[in-house]
Amino acid sequence: MPLHPQAQAICDAANAVERPALADENLQLQREAFGGLMLLAGEPEPVYSVEDRDAEGIPVRIYRPSPDDGLSVVVYLHGGGWTIGSVDQYDPVMRQVANAANVIVVAPEYRLAPEHPFPAPLDDCWHALCWTAKNASAFGGDSARLAVMGDSAGGNLSAVCALQARDSGGPDLALQVLVYPVTDCDLSTPSYCENRDGYLLTENEMRWFFDCYTRGDIDRTDWRISPLRAGDVAGVAPAFVLTAEFDPLRDEGEAYARRLAEAGVPVQQHRYDGMVHAFFGLSAAFDASRDAIDRAATALRRAFGTLDG
Repeated sequence: MPLHPQAQAICDAANAVERPALADENLQLQREAFGGLMLLAGEPEPVYSVEDRDAEGIPVRIYRPSPDDGLSVVVYLHGGGWTIGSVDQYDPVMRQVANAANVIVVAPEYRLAPEHPFPAPLDDCWHALCWTAKNASAFGGDSARLAVMGDSAGGNLSAVCALQARDSGGPDLALQVLVYPVTDCDLSTPSYCENRDGYLLTENEMRWFFDCYTRGDIDRTDWRISPLRAGDVAGVAPAFVLTAEFDPLRDEGEAYARRLAEAGVPVQQHRYDGMVHAFFGLSAAFDASRDAIDRAATALRRAFGTLDG
């Protein structure tokens, strides 16, 4: 289908603005520009409590939708190409997920490349996931009902953490929610060719993100960077995968969903036609954002056994 009018309006506005060159000296400008985009996440919803904690060296922010104990827990890994993005910028999204799914959301402030290239961001996310599994009861959570969730590079980190959880014998995950995830280093798929420029996320930006994340002699085909290339994905946590039609990452996200399904992993996959990368977190600009969050929340509730009806 054609680009949705809401997506067209946002893309037109973004394309009319001159962006700083993709270079280390403009890193702060890139991060500030991303913060400007994330203002379209809308006004923060009220939640019962928001608390910053130290997860044994990793800062985490904990969102509780209610004072109830024994709530399910979702570790949310924010997007931004491993290079930009922050918990502050994603604050409205975390609140929406917490309320929609009635879950505690734990959001780690993982280190970013290029200052901290691979595997530092992944190590921080894995550490935060393991810490959450061990300490959930201390902030009203149920460690027996745990999921990992992320968008874009956060989806990449979530997928890899799910594979590591399988290989490490835990934490036991009820679900991995992957929102237009980065799953491969191949930038020549049809969705890259069709959507390489003009749709919020560009091919050049993805090249730069990979350059930042894989500084040094890092093999980008390593499954911890490109989980689509993992030797075996059988036995990993069930998955819920969302993709967008006009997104360079569309094909690799859907390929990962197929790979999981072929390995016998329960998978739900939904493509949002007419949508672009980043729509999920921008509910002030995209009606589809709220629908996508509700779909993800339903999948989480179902996985946790808390879905009414």
